[in-house]
Amino acid sequence: MFAGFGAAEDTNARFRSLLAAGQTGLSIAYDMPTLYGYDTDDPEAEGEFGTCGVAVSSLADMEVLLGGLPLDKVSTSMTINSPAAPIWAMYIVAAEKAGVPRAALEGTTQNDILKEFVAQKEFLFPPEPSMRLVTDTIEFGTNELPRWNTISISGYHIREAGSTAIQELAFTIADGMAYVEYALARGLRVDDFAPRLSFFFNSHSDFFEEVAKFRAARRIWHKLMTVRYRAENERSTWMRFHTQTAGVSLTPQQPLNNLTRVAIQALAAILGGTQSLHTDAYDEALAVPTAEAALLALRQQQVIAEETGVANTIDPLGGSWFVESLTNETEREVWRYLDEIDRRGGMVAAIGEGYPQHEVADAAYRYQREFDAGERRVVGVNAFVDANEQTPIPVLSVPPGSFEAQMARLERTRRERDGEAVANALDGLRDAASRPGASDTNLMPHFLRCAAAYATLGEQCGVLRGVFGEYREPVLV
Repeated sequence: MFAGFGAAEDTNARFRSLLAAGQTGLSIAYDMPTLYGYDTDDPEAEGEFGTCGVAVSSLADMEVLLGGLPLDKVSTSMTINSPAAPIWAMYIVAAEKAGVPRAALEGTTQNDILKEFVAQKEFLFPPEPSMRLVTDTIEFGTNELPRWNTISISGYHIREAGSTAIQELAFTIADGMAYVEYALARGLRVDDFAPRLSFFFNSHSDFFEEVAKFRAARRIWHKLMTVRYRAENERSTWMRFHTQTAGVSLTPQQPLNNLTRVAIQALAAILGGTQSLHTDAYDEALAVPTAEAALLALRQQQVIAEETGVANTIDPLGGSWFVESLTNETEREVWRYLDEIDRRGGMVAAIGEGYPQHEVADAAYRYQREFDAGERRVVGVNAFVDANEQTPIPVLSVPPGSFEAQMARLERTRRERDGEAVANALDGLRDAASRPGASDTNLMPHFLRCAAAYATLGEQCGVLRGVFGEYREPVLV
Protein backbone atom coordinates (compact mmCIF):
# COMPACT_ATOMS: atom_id res chain seq x y z
CA MET A 1 0.00 0.00 0.00
CA PHE A 2 1.30 3.42 -1.06
CA ALA A 3 1.89 5.45 2.10
CA GLY A 4 3.61 8.63 3.17
CA PHE A 5 2.68 11.83 4.97
CA GLY A 6 4.19 14.36 7.32
CA ALA A 7 7.54 13.72 8.93
CA ALA A 8 9.48 10.46 8.78
CA GLU A 9 8.15 9.43 12.21
CA ASP A 10 4.54 9.62 10.98
CA THR A 11 5.15 7.44 7.94
CA ASN A 12 7.25 4.93 9.88
CA ALA A 13 4.28 4.44 12.22
CA ARG A 14 1.94 3.90 9.23
CA PHE A 15 4.33 1.33 7.74
CA ARG A 16 4.47 -0.56 11.03
CA SER A 17 0.68 -0.70 11.25
CA LEU A 18 0.32 -1.90 7.66
CA LEU A 19 2.93 -4.62 8.12
CA ALA A 20 1.18 -5.73 11.31
CA ALA A 21 -2.07 -5.93 9.33
CA GLY A 22 -0.57 -8.34 6.79
CA GLN A 23 1.00 -6.10 4.16
CA THR A 24 3.98 -7.79 2.50
CA GLY A 25 5.86 -4.80 1.07
CA LEU A 26 6.45 -1.09 1.53
CA SER A 27 5.60 1.68 -0.94
CA ILE A 28 6.91 5.14 -0.08
CA ALA A 29 5.14 8.32 -1.17
CA TYR A 30 7.34 11.45 -0.96
CA ASP A 31 6.05 14.97 -0.51
CA MET A 32 6.16 17.55 -3.27
CA PRO A 33 9.36 19.36 -2.17
CA THR A 34 11.20 16.02 -2.08
CA LEU A 35 9.88 15.11 -5.52
CA TYR A 36 11.27 18.40 -6.84
CA GLY A 37 14.62 18.07 -5.07
CA TYR A 38 14.10 20.74 -2.39
CA ASP A 39 14.79 20.59 1.33
CA THR A 40 11.90 21.23 3.70
CA ASP A 41 13.25 24.66 4.67
CA ASP A 42 13.70 25.88 1.09
CA PRO A 43 11.46 28.87 0.25
CA GLU A 44 10.14 26.87 -2.73
CA ALA A 45 8.83 24.23 -0.30
CA GLU A 46 6.71 26.58 1.81
CA GLY A 47 3.25 25.21 2.51
CA GLU A 48 3.92 21.83 0.87
CA PHE A 49 5.46 19.88 3.76
CA GLY A 50 4.14 16.34 4.10
CA THR A 51 0.78 16.91 2.43
CA CYS A 52 1.04 14.25 -0.28
CA GLY A 53 3.90 12.16 1.08
CA VAL A 54 6.78 12.04 3.51
CA ALA A 55 9.50 14.69 3.62
CA VAL A 56 13.07 13.40 3.18
CA SER A 57 15.78 16.06 3.14
CA SER A 58 18.79 13.95 4.19
CA LEU A 59 19.99 10.57 5.36
CA ALA A 60 18.86 11.55 8.87
CA ASP A 61 15.22 11.53 7.68
CA MET A 62 15.69 8.26 5.81
CA GLU A 63 17.11 6.61 8.93
CA VAL A 64 14.03 7.59 10.93
CA LEU A 65 11.69 6.61 8.09
CA LEU A 66 13.16 3.10 7.90
CA GLY A 67 13.92 2.63 11.58
CA GLY A 68 13.03 -0.83 12.88
CA LEU A 69 11.58 -2.03 9.55
CA PRO A 70 12.65 -5.46 8.25
CA LEU A 71 14.50 -4.25 5.15
CA ASP A 72 16.02 -7.70 4.62
CA LYS A 73 12.55 -9.29 4.46
CA VAL A 74 10.31 -6.84 2.56
CA SER A 75 10.43 -5.26 -0.87
CA THR A 76 10.33 -1.47 -0.88
CA SER A 77 8.92 0.60 -3.72
CA MET A 78 9.82 4.29 -3.91
CA THR A 79 7.81 6.69 -6.03
CA ILE A 80 10.53 9.17 -6.92
CA ASN A 81 11.74 10.27 -10.33
CA SER A 82 14.01 13.24 -11.01
CA PRO A 83 15.80 12.92 -7.62
CA ALA A 84 15.55 9.11 -7.67
CA ALA A 85 19.32 8.52 -7.65
CA PRO A 86 20.17 10.56 -4.51
CA ILE A 87 17.09 9.27 -2.66
CA TRP A 88 17.99 5.68 -3.57
CA ALA A 89 21.51 6.32 -2.31
CA MET A 90 20.09 7.46 1.03
CA TYR A 91 18.05 4.25 1.23
CA ILE A 92 21.10 2.10 0.48
CA VAL A 93 23.28 3.87 3.04
CA ALA A 94 20.55 3.74 5.71
CA ALA A 95 20.08 0.01 5.11
CA GLU A 96 23.81 -0.69 5.26
CA LYS A 97 24.12 1.27 8.51
CA ALA A 98 21.31 -0.94 9.86
CA GLY A 99 23.29 -4.05 8.91
CA VAL A 100 21.58 -5.01 5.64
CA PRO A 101 24.07 -5.28 2.74
CA ARG A 102 23.07 -3.63 -0.52
CA ALA A 103 23.14 -6.94 -2.42
CA ALA A 104 20.35 -8.23 -0.15
CA LEU A 105 18.04 -5.26 -0.69
CA GLU A 106 14.90 -5.87 -2.69
CA GLY A 107 12.67 -3.18 -4.13
CA THR A 108 11.92 -0.74 -6.92
CA THR A 109 12.66 2.88 -7.67
CA GLN A 110 10.14 4.40 -10.05
CA ASN A 111 12.86 6.47 -11.70
CA ASP A 112 10.88 6.88 -14.94
CA ILE A 113 11.74 10.38 -16.10
CA LEU A 114 10.25 10.19 -19.60
CA LYS A 115 6.71 9.86 -18.32
CA GLU A 116 7.33 13.02 -16.29
CA PHE A 117 7.88 14.96 -19.51
CA VAL A 118 4.77 13.35 -21.01
CA ALA A 119 2.35 13.55 -18.12
CA GLN A 120 3.22 14.20 -14.49
CA LYS A 121 5.60 17.17 -15.06
CA GLU A 122 7.80 16.56 -12.00
CA PHE A 123 10.98 17.04 -14.02
CA LEU A 124 14.07 18.97 -12.95
CA PHE A 125 16.68 18.65 -15.70
CA PRO A 126 16.52 18.50 -19.52
CA PRO A 127 15.86 15.09 -21.12
CA GLU A 128 19.45 14.10 -21.98
CA PRO A 129 21.04 14.57 -18.54
CA SER A 130 17.89 13.08 -17.03
CA MET A 131 18.38 9.97 -19.15
CA ARG A 132 21.99 9.85 -18.03
CA LEU A 133 20.85 9.66 -14.40
CA VAL A 134 18.48 6.79 -15.21
CA THR A 135 21.20 4.93 -17.10
CA ASP A 136 23.59 5.42 -14.19
CA THR A 137 21.12 3.78 -11.83
CA ILE A 138 20.47 0.87 -14.21
CA GLU A 139 24.20 0.27 -14.54
CA PHE A 140 24.87 0.57 -10.81
CA GLY A 141 21.94 -1.67 -9.88
CA THR A 142 22.99 -4.30 -12.41
CA ASN A 143 26.44 -4.45 -10.83
CA GLU A 144 25.65 -3.92 -7.14
CA LEU A 145 21.98 -4.68 -6.30
CA PRO A 146 20.88 -7.80 -8.18
CA ARG A 147 17.46 -7.93 -6.45
CA TRP A 148 16.52 -4.30 -7.09
CA ASN A 149 14.35 -3.04 -9.95
CA THR A 150 16.11 0.20 -10.82
CA ILE A 151 13.22 1.52 -12.90
CA SER A 152 9.47 1.06 -12.96
CA ILE A 153 8.38 2.13 -16.41
CA SER A 154 5.12 3.82 -15.62
CA GLY A 155 1.96 4.20 -17.62
CA TYR A 156 -0.02 4.99 -14.51
CA HIS A 157 0.58 8.74 -14.59
CA ILE A 158 0.06 8.94 -18.35
CA ARG A 159 -3.42 7.49 -17.82
CA GLU A 160 -4.10 9.78 -14.87
CA ALA A 161 -3.29 12.73 -17.16
CA GLY A 162 -6.15 11.70 -19.44
CA SER A 163 -4.75 9.25 -21.97
CA THR A 164 -6.67 6.35 -23.42
CA ALA A 165 -5.77 2.77 -22.52
CA ILE A 166 -4.06 2.39 -25.90
CA GLN A 167 -1.97 5.53 -25.38
CA GLU A 168 -1.05 4.48 -21.85
CA LEU A 169 0.33 1.18 -23.11
CA ALA A 170 1.98 2.55 -26.26
CA PHE A 171 3.79 5.44 -24.58
CA THR A 172 4.87 3.29 -21.64
CA ILE A 173 6.39 0.67 -23.91
CA ALA A 174 8.05 3.39 -26.00
CA ASP A 175 9.58 4.77 -22.80
CA GLY A 176 10.84 1.28 -21.98
CA MET A 177 12.41 0.97 -25.40
CA ALA A 178 14.29 4.24 -24.84
CA TYR A 179 15.70 3.05 -21.51
CA VAL A 180 16.84 -0.23 -23.06
CA GLU A 181 18.54 1.60 -25.92
CA TYR A 182 20.35 4.05 -23.63
CA ALA A 183 21.59 1.16 -21.47
CA LEU A 184 22.80 -0.69 -24.55
CA ALA A 185 24.61 2.46 -25.72
CA ARG A 186 26.34 2.58 -22.32
CA GLY A 187 27.76 -0.87 -23.12
CA LEU A 188 25.51 -3.04 -20.96
CA ARG A 189 24.37 -6.45 -22.22
CA VAL A 190 20.61 -6.68 -22.57
CA ASP A 191 20.41 -9.92 -20.60
CA ASP A 192 22.36 -8.37 -17.73
CA PHE A 193 19.84 -5.61 -17.02
CA ALA A 194 16.54 -6.44 -18.74
CA PRO A 195 15.43 -9.09 -16.21
CA ARG A 196 15.21 -6.33 -13.56
CA LEU A 197 13.13 -3.91 -15.61
CA SER A 198 9.58 -3.61 -14.32
CA PHE A 199 6.43 -1.77 -15.38
CA PHE A 200 3.61 0.06 -13.61
CA PHE A 201 0.11 0.36 -15.05
CA ASN A 202 -3.23 1.92 -14.22
CA SER A 203 -6.42 -0.14 -13.93
CA HIS A 204 -9.61 1.69 -14.84
CA SER A 205 -13.23 0.64 -14.66
CA ASP A 206 -13.74 -0.55 -18.26
CA PHE A 207 -13.15 -4.11 -17.14
CA PHE A 208 -12.43 -5.97 -20.36
CA GLU A 209 -10.49 -3.08 -21.92
CA GLU A 210 -8.10 -3.24 -18.97
CA VAL A 211 -7.72 -7.03 -19.12
CA ALA A 212 -6.96 -6.82 -22.86
CA LYS A 213 -4.43 -4.04 -22.24
CA PHE A 214 -2.47 -6.12 -19.74
CA ARG A 215 -2.51 -9.19 -21.99
CA ALA A 216 -1.39 -7.20 -25.04
CA ALA A 217 1.41 -5.59 -23.00
CA ARG A 218 3.10 -8.93 -22.41
CA ARG A 219 2.86 -9.94 -26.06
CA ILE A 220 4.37 -6.70 -27.34
CA TRP A 221 7.24 -6.59 -24.85
CA HIS A 222 8.14 -10.21 -25.59
CA LYS A 223 8.30 -9.48 -29.31
CA LEU A 224 10.42 -6.38 -28.80
CA MET A 225 12.90 -8.07 -26.49
CA THR A 226 13.34 -11.17 -28.65
CA VAL A 227 13.24 -9.64 -32.14
CA ARG A 228 14.55 -6.08 -31.77
CA TYR A 229 16.89 -6.40 -28.80
CA ARG A 230 17.96 -10.03 -29.27
CA ALA A 231 17.49 -11.05 -25.64
CA GLU A 232 18.42 -14.67 -24.99
CA ASN A 233 17.50 -14.97 -21.32
CA GLU A 234 13.79 -15.79 -21.00
CA ARG A 235 13.51 -13.52 -17.97
CA SER A 236 14.55 -10.57 -20.16
CA THR A 237 11.36 -11.05 -22.17
CA TRP A 238 9.00 -11.02 -19.20
CA MET A 239 6.89 -7.95 -18.65
CA ARG A 240 6.67 -7.90 -14.86
CA PHE A 241 4.26 -5.18 -13.80
CA HIS A 242 2.67 -3.57 -10.79
CA THR A 243 -0.85 -2.16 -11.01
CA GLN A 244 -2.60 0.59 -9.10
CA THR A 245 -6.31 1.22 -9.31
CA ALA A 246 -7.33 4.48 -10.97
CA GLY A 247 -6.99 7.43 -8.62
CA VAL A 248 -8.47 9.74 -11.23
CA SER A 249 -11.68 7.66 -11.25
CA LEU A 250 -12.35 8.31 -7.55
CA THR A 251 -14.92 10.93 -6.67
CA PRO A 252 -15.43 13.13 -3.62
CA GLN A 253 -19.17 12.82 -4.27
CA GLN A 254 -20.66 9.69 -2.69
CA PRO A 255 -17.13 8.57 -1.76
CA LEU A 256 -18.16 5.14 -0.50
CA ASN A 257 -18.93 4.26 -4.14
CA ASN A 258 -15.15 4.31 -4.61
CA LEU A 259 -14.94 1.02 -2.73
CA THR A 260 -16.84 -0.65 -5.57
CA ARG A 261 -14.77 1.06 -8.25
CA VAL A 262 -11.53 -0.05 -6.62
CA ALA A 263 -12.66 -3.66 -6.20
CA ILE A 264 -13.64 -3.92 -9.89
CA GLN A 265 -10.41 -2.31 -11.05
CA ALA A 266 -8.34 -4.58 -8.80
CA LEU A 267 -10.11 -7.65 -10.17
CA ALA A 268 -9.36 -6.56 -13.75
CA ALA A 269 -5.67 -6.19 -12.87
CA ILE A 270 -5.55 -9.65 -11.31
CA LEU A 271 -7.34 -11.35 -14.19
CA GLY A 272 -5.02 -9.46 -16.55
CA GLY A 273 -1.98 -10.94 -14.82
CA THR A 274 -0.47 -8.28 -12.58
CA GLN A 275 2.43 -9.33 -10.33
CA SER A 276 1.68 -6.81 -7.55
CA LEU A 277 -1.17 -4.51 -6.73
CA HIS A 278 -2.07 -1.31 -4.93
CA THR A 279 -5.70 -0.59 -4.13
CA ASP A 280 -6.63 3.06 -3.67
CA ALA A 281 -8.41 4.09 -0.50
CA TYR A 282 -11.95 5.39 -0.86
CA ASP A 283 -11.06 8.82 0.56
CA GLU A 284 -8.15 9.61 -1.78
CA ALA A 285 -10.19 12.13 -3.77
CA LEU A 286 -10.24 14.20 -0.58
CA ALA A 287 -6.80 13.82 1.00
CA VAL A 288 -4.02 11.40 1.87
CA PRO A 289 -5.87 8.29 3.14
CA THR A 290 -6.68 7.92 6.80
CA ALA A 291 -5.37 4.82 8.58
CA GLU A 292 -8.89 3.35 8.54
CA ALA A 293 -9.30 3.88 4.79
CA ALA A 294 -5.83 2.47 4.03
CA LEU A 295 -6.57 -0.63 6.10
CA LEU A 296 -9.88 -1.13 4.29
CA ALA A 297 -8.09 -0.89 0.92
CA LEU A 298 -5.64 -3.55 2.08
CA ARG A 299 -8.54 -5.75 3.19
CA GLN A 300 -10.03 -5.47 -0.32
CA GLN A 301 -6.89 -7.10 -1.71
CA GLN A 302 -6.93 -9.75 0.98
CA VAL A 303 -10.58 -10.64 0.36
CA ILE A 304 -9.91 -11.03 -3.36
CA ALA A 305 -6.75 -13.08 -2.73
CA GLU A 306 -8.11 -15.32 0.02
CA GLU A 307 -11.80 -15.75 -0.76
CA THR A 308 -12.41 -15.60 -4.51
CA GLY A 309 -9.95 -18.05 -6.06
CA VAL A 310 -9.21 -15.72 -8.99
CA ALA A 311 -5.45 -15.89 -8.40
CA ASN A 312 -5.35 -19.68 -8.73
CA THR A 313 -5.37 -19.78 -12.54
CA ILE A 314 -2.94 -18.23 -15.00
CA ASP A 315 -4.72 -16.09 -17.61
CA PRO A 316 -8.24 -17.25 -16.61
CA LEU A 317 -9.91 -15.27 -19.43
CA GLY A 318 -7.60 -16.64 -22.12
CA GLY A 319 -9.58 -18.33 -24.89
CA SER A 320 -12.62 -16.12 -24.55
CA TRP A 321 -13.52 -15.02 -28.08
CA PHE A 322 -14.26 -11.48 -26.91
CA VAL A 323 -11.13 -11.12 -24.76
CA GLU A 324 -8.84 -12.57 -27.43
CA SER A 325 -10.36 -10.31 -30.10
CA LEU A 326 -10.03 -7.23 -27.91
CA THR A 327 -6.44 -8.15 -27.03
CA ASN A 328 -5.57 -8.46 -30.72
CA GLU A 329 -7.19 -5.12 -31.50
CA THR A 330 -5.32 -3.45 -28.60
CA GLU A 331 -2.02 -4.85 -29.80
CA ARG A 332 -2.59 -3.61 -33.36
CA GLU A 333 -3.39 -0.08 -32.14
CA VAL A 334 -0.33 0.03 -29.88
CA TRP A 335 1.98 -1.06 -32.72
CA ARG A 336 0.61 1.83 -34.82
CA TYR A 337 1.74 4.27 -32.14
CA LEU A 338 5.11 2.55 -31.77
CA ASP A 339 5.69 2.74 -35.51
CA GLU A 340 4.88 6.45 -35.47
CA ILE A 341 7.28 7.05 -32.57
CA ASP A 342 9.99 5.12 -34.43
CA ARG A 343 9.35 7.33 -37.46
CA ARG A 344 9.97 10.39 -35.27
CA GLY A 345 13.32 9.07 -34.07
CA GLY A 346 12.29 7.37 -30.81
CA MET A 347 10.57 8.47 -27.65
CA VAL A 348 13.09 11.09 -26.51
CA ALA A 349 12.85 12.84 -29.87
CA ALA A 350 9.05 12.49 -29.91
CA ILE A 351 8.84 14.11 -26.47
CA GLY A 352 11.03 16.95 -27.73
CA GLU A 353 8.48 17.53 -30.49
CA GLY A 354 5.59 17.37 -28.01
CA TYR A 355 3.98 14.44 -29.81
CA PRO A 356 2.87 12.23 -26.86
CA GLN A 357 1.97 15.30 -24.79
CA HIS A 358 -0.33 16.51 -27.56
CA GLU A 359 -1.95 13.08 -27.96
CA VAL A 360 -2.69 12.83 -24.23
CA ALA A 361 -4.05 16.38 -24.07
CA ASP A 362 -6.39 15.67 -26.97
CA ALA A 363 -7.65 12.47 -25.33
CA ALA A 364 -8.27 14.28 -22.04
CA TYR A 365 -10.18 17.02 -23.86
CA ARG A 366 -12.35 14.48 -25.70
CA TYR A 367 -13.16 12.72 -22.43
CA GLN A 368 -14.17 15.97 -20.75
CA ARG A 369 -16.41 16.92 -23.68
CA GLU A 370 -18.10 13.51 -23.51
CA PHE A 371 -18.56 13.84 -19.74
CA ASP A 372 -19.99 17.34 -20.06
CA ALA A 373 -22.43 16.10 -22.73
CA GLY A 374 -23.56 13.22 -20.52
CA GLU A 375 -22.18 10.61 -22.90
CA ARG A 376 -19.86 9.35 -20.15
CA ARG A 377 -21.72 8.76 -16.91
CA VAL A 378 -20.11 8.76 -13.49
CA VAL A 379 -22.32 7.58 -10.68
CA GLY A 380 -22.83 10.27 -8.09
CA VAL A 381 -21.36 13.01 -10.27
CA ASN A 382 -23.43 13.33 -13.45
CA ALA A 383 -25.66 10.28 -12.94
CA PHE A 384 -27.70 9.23 -9.91
CA VAL A 385 -26.73 12.41 -8.10
CA ASP A 386 -27.93 12.78 -4.52
CA ALA A 387 -28.83 16.43 -4.03
CA ASN A 388 -29.11 15.88 -0.27
CA GLU A 389 -25.81 14.05 0.12
CA GLN A 390 -24.32 14.43 3.56
CA THR A 391 -21.65 11.78 4.08
CA PRO A 392 -19.11 13.01 6.61
CA ILE A 393 -15.70 11.58 5.71
CA PRO A 394 -12.81 12.08 8.13
CA VAL A 395 -9.82 13.61 6.37
CA LEU A 396 -6.20 13.06 7.34
CA SER A 397 -4.08 16.08 8.19
CA VAL A 398 -0.41 16.34 9.03
CA PRO A 399 -0.10 15.72 12.79
CA PRO A 400 0.67 18.75 14.97
CA GLY A 401 4.37 19.07 15.64
CA SER A 402 5.49 17.10 12.56
CA PHE A 403 6.76 20.13 10.69
CA GLU A 404 8.63 21.37 13.74
CA ALA A 405 10.23 17.95 14.24
CA GLN A 406 11.31 17.83 10.62
CA MET A 407 12.82 21.32 10.70
CA ALA A 408 14.63 20.62 13.97
CA ARG A 409 16.19 17.44 12.56
CA LEU A 410 17.31 19.27 9.42
CA GLU A 411 18.90 22.05 11.47
CA ARG A 412 20.61 19.54 13.77
CA THR A 413 21.91 17.54 10.80
CA ARG A 414 23.52 20.60 9.24
CA ARG A 415 25.01 21.65 12.58
CA GLU A 416 26.49 18.27 13.58
CA ARG A 417 27.75 16.85 10.28
CA ASP A 418 31.35 17.09 9.02
CA GLY A 419 31.28 20.19 6.82
CA GLU A 420 34.50 19.31 5.04
CA ALA A 421 33.22 15.84 4.14
CA VAL A 422 30.03 17.38 2.76
CA ALA A 423 31.96 19.90 0.65
CA ASN A 424 34.29 17.22 -0.72
CA ALA A 425 31.38 14.92 -1.60
CA LEU A 426 29.49 17.70 -3.38
CA ASP A 427 32.65 18.76 -5.25
CA GLY A 428 33.13 15.17 -6.43
CA LEU A 429 29.53 15.05 -7.61
CA ARG A 430 29.94 18.35 -9.48
CA ASP A 431 33.13 17.21 -11.19
CA ALA A 432 31.70 13.87 -12.33
CA ALA A 433 28.43 15.45 -13.51
CA SER A 434 30.43 17.97 -15.56
CA ARG A 435 31.97 15.17 -17.62
CA PRO A 436 30.17 13.05 -20.23
CA GLY A 437 28.07 10.17 -18.93
CA ALA A 438 29.96 6.88 -18.94
CA SER A 439 30.76 3.96 -16.68
CA ASP A 440 33.76 5.74 -15.15
CA THR A 441 31.67 8.87 -14.44
CA ASN A 442 28.63 7.01 -13.07
CA LEU A 443 27.13 9.36 -10.50
CA MET A 444 25.76 6.73 -8.08
CA PRO A 445 29.04 6.34 -6.10
CA HIS A 446 29.03 10.12 -5.64
CA PHE A 447 25.43 10.13 -4.41
CA LEU A 448 26.37 7.41 -1.91
CA ARG A 449 29.25 9.53 -0.62
CA CYS A 450 26.97 12.55 -0.38
CA ALA A 451 24.36 10.53 1.51
CA ALA A 452 26.91 9.12 3.94
CA ALA A 453 28.20 12.65 4.63
CA TYR A 454 24.61 13.84 5.29
CA ALA A 455 24.58 16.23 2.35
CA THR A 456 20.97 17.23 1.87
CA LEU A 457 18.80 16.44 -1.13
CA GLY A 458 18.54 20.14 -1.92
CA GLU A 459 22.31 20.56 -1.89
CA GLN A 460 22.82 17.64 -4.26
CA CYS A 461 20.07 18.71 -6.65
CA GLY A 462 21.43 22.25 -6.49
CA VAL A 463 24.78 20.94 -7.76
CA LEU A 464 23.02 19.13 -10.61
CA ARG A 465 20.91 22.17 -11.49
CA GLY A 466 24.14 24.15 -11.75
CA VAL A 467 25.67 21.61 -14.15
CA PHE A 468 22.68 20.36 -16.13
CA GLY A 469 20.41 23.40 -16.01
CA GLU A 470 16.67 23.32 -15.33
CA TYR A 471 14.12 22.19 -17.89
CA ARG A 472 11.39 24.57 -18.93
CA GLU A 473 8.66 22.93 -20.96
CA PRO A 474 7.95 24.68 -24.24
CA VAL A 475 4.40 25.80 -24.93
CA LEU A 476 2.95 23.61 -27.67
CA VAL A 477 -0.38 24.24 -29.38
